[in-house]
Amino acid sequence: MALKKLKPVTSGTRFRVLNAYDLITKKEPERSLVEPLHEKGGRNHHGHVTMRYRGSGHKRRYRVVDFKRNKFGIKGKVVSIEYDPNRSAFISLVNYLDGEKRYILYCQGLKVGDLIESGPGSDIKPGNSLPLSEVPLGTMVHNVEFKPGKGGQIGRSAGASLQVVAKEGRYIHCKMPSGEVRLIPRECSATIGVIGNQEHEGIKRGKAGVNRWLGRKPHVRGVAKNPVDHPMGGGEGKSSGGRHPCTPWGKPTKGYKTRSKRKLSSKYILRRRK
Repeated sequence: MALKKLKPVTSGTRFRVLNAYDLITKKEPERSLVEPLHEKGGRNHHGHVTMRYRGSGHKRRYRVVDFKRNKFGIKGKVVSIEYDPNRSAFISLVNYLDGEKRYILYCQGLKVGDLIESGPGSDIKPGNSLPLSEVPLGTMVHNVEFKPGKGGQIGRSAGASLQVVAKEGRYIHCKMPSGEVRLIPRECSATIGVIGNQEHEGIKRGKAGVNRWLGRKPHVRGVAKNPVDHPMGGGEGKSSGGRHPCTPWGKPTKGYKTRSKRKLSSKYILRRRK
């Protein structure tokens, strides 16, 4: 896995650093595991913009990734490692012995031709999925469930992993990528290993147009707008806003707590990231 720095032939390539994609073994996705993905442009079913600065971007097709890893007792062979435009991590195509094909998240150490399995009693090796209660202490895992059977929800981006640090009663203590230590039910499944493509954080886009390819429009500051568009807009010359930073709807930002009291999961957090 390596990065590729472009020659400064143009101003857009001067600072551009790309992924070399030397791990990728197949370019076209498996047709049976691809679904259409419609660009919504940040709009809801009424056509109103509910998420600003989204839209346009390159067409994509969604790769159906198996986050549940619920094919117990059947071994699968890794056939290819592929690029996925919908996430920072790479994905691996697995052919199971019963003929079914599935995509899983690619982890470091997984190679084409390797055999993987899932379920209780699986070996402790990269790519295998098993309950957290069977994972040895100190092991790095990814694609970890919050609720048994729901599918992996944490540790899914490039280079991410959780560490199993302790076992106590019904819960396993897992150290998150942020440093937070969290309680997760012991029946929840996790996949052994660290997600691949760790060099993703070293990529430099080099020009504003790359953000447009990704469907991200320019983000405009509130103080640069007119008073009709933002509470911090207007003023002669370059003003500083004249009030505490806020959203276009007047809600304070920068420190204002937005966490729902009904959905608090504080009792599952042993040590916070801050």
